[in-house]
Parts: sequence; structure tokens; C-alpha cells
Amino acid sequence: MSDKKKKQPITSVGGQALIEGVMMNGPEGVVLSVRQQDGGIVTERQDYKHARDKYKALGWPLIRGVVNFVESMIIGYKSLMRSAELSGQLEAEDSTENMGKVDRWLNDHMGPKMFAVISTVASVLSIALAFGLFMFLPAWLVDLVDGKLLHDALASYHPFFEGIIRLVIMVAYMFAISRMKDIKRVFMYHGAEHKSICCFEKGLPLTVENVRGCRRFHPRCGTSFIFVVIIISILVSSLVVLVFPALNETSNRLWWMVCKIFVVLPVVTAISYEFIRYAGRHDNILTKILSAPGLWMQRITTSEPTDDMMEVAIASIIAVLPGQKDPNATAAGEAPAAAP
Repeated sequence: MSDKKKKQPITSVGGQALIEGVMMNGPEGVVLSVRQQDGGIVTERQDYKHARDKYKALGWPLIRGVVNFVESMIIGYKSLMRSAELSGQLEAEDSTENMGKVDRWLNDHMGPKMFAVISTVASVLSIALAFGLFMFLPAWLVDLVDGKLLHDALASYHPFFEGIIRLVIMVAYMFAISRMKDIKRVFMYHGAEHKSICCFEKGLPLTVENVRGCRRFHPRCGTSFIFVVIIISILVSSLVVLVFPALNETSNRLWWMVCKIFVVLPVVTAISYEFIRYAGRHDNILTKILSAPGLWMQRITTSEPTDDMMEVAIASIIAVLPGQKDPNATAAGEAPAAAP
């Protein structure tokens, strides 16, 4: 095999789409590349110490799934906020010229402390909305239909139908937000992230031309992970209800929800992570069949990127590969340099 076609380890690099950019997590750490308003690309390295490097037990199978999920949420959120700063979007949103009447009044009369309070309240309300939409609503709908129309004929199958409704809600939600202008661009960068990783895994030189010819669907995507979590949660929840049928009674519905969040969800996350990891390492008929639904979902959460978006993804992935340091990369906290 030639050097240009040398096969790369397929689990070396992972990533996430950002605001006008891409974050990559690989052998050289966490790196984000962002397209700035002047057209330049800024690449910045983030200092982050993985928990598994401090405590080896956190890298063991099943345990590592929950740990990596929490870490990916933290890294992803920080990277997203940083990309908003680097791209200039945050400054544009904060500009009083772009504020509505209500926002301008709050800015003039309330001050930054009140804005912090409002942001905290908004975050709490977002969590409550997510709980209501993906936990309470499916359970309530199944109870309503089963109790009022079917006279408890589905009593033994509540977890299955709750999971189906949850899956429908997720697909509808993803499709709805994909119609938003700003989210469309994030999903295009999501496609650029996948295509650049695919190009690396094929062992091809990381050029726009090569990246353009790669697929935008990837078995280790977070979209596939969410889909797998829902499917496995149906199986695990059904098994738990079979062993402890009292949990499925209407009077215990709230306790069952709490149990699903704090007991079932960590188990489901651990199993789902191991499956996604296995699917990323193996290309056979079993993984193709089991990965197909998640790959189909990526038709919603990824879009074909433009060449300039692929340039950003390439800058980010090069910076996390050993021996291929990007000249524009900086350590976290230093003033980044923009490339022309």
C-alpha cells in the first residue's frame, strides 16, 4: 500500500460541529478551527485533561462510556461558546445596534448581573423543557391512550411504546431545527467534520478535493449514539419492568422516571458507547445493519459543506494529528493568529 493510501486507525479522531467551525479531539488534544468574519481561519488548542488519564479505572469498558459522555458534553459546550467568540457571532449578538427593544431596555437598566440571572433561569427552563418533552410527554401519552382507549391492554409494553414516541419526537425535533438558517450552517460544518475524518481514515491526503469526495455519514457520530441510546433504553427498560413490574404502575410513574434518569440511563449510555466504539472499529454485515438507522438520521443532522467549510475542518484535523502541527494553532489563552 502506498503512503498516500496508508490506512489510519479509525478511532484516532472525533469531532463536533461548532458555530462557523469544527472541533477535533485526537492524539494531540482538543483543537477548534473557526472561520472569522474577515475570512481567515483561526485554530486554537484547548487544554483539557481526560479523567481516564488520572484514574485508569475510568477507562475500563462500560465505565468509560459514562465518563466519555460527560466529558464530551463539557468539551462540546466550552468549544461551542468559544467558537461564538472567535467567529465574532457573540459580539454581533451583544451589539446594542442588533438588540430588540426589550433586550436594549434590559441592557440599559438591569446590568450584567441581571443578565447572568436571566441566563441561569433560561438554562433551568431548557432542562425542564427537555425533561418534559423526552421523559414526561411520552409516558403521559402512553398512559392516556392505554388507560382511556385500550383499557390497560398495553400495560406490559409501556417502555416499548414510550421509546417509540421518544424516537418520533427526537426525529421531528431534529428535522424542525434543521430548517433554521443558523442550524443549517452548523449541520453543514457537521458534514465537513465527518468528511474530513473519513478522508483521514482512508489514508488520503487532507485536501479539499479529497475531502469533497468522502461520505458525510459516520458510524461513530453523536447522532447515531443518541439513536442507539433510545433503542437500548427500550430494551433495558423493558427488562427492568419485567423484573420489577411494580415500577410500571401508574402510581409509581414519577419514581420510574427518576429511576430511568439516575439508574437506567448510565447503564444504557455505557452499553451504547461500547456498541458505537465497536461499530467504529469493525465494518461487517452486523455493524452495517445495526448502524443503518443512526446513519439514516445523519441525513437530517449533516449537510453537504462548501469548500471553505471543508478548509476549516481540514485545519482542525491536521492540528490534532501527530507530526502535522498547524502553523496557526495556539495554546489556550494565547492570542490566536488568523490565516489569510
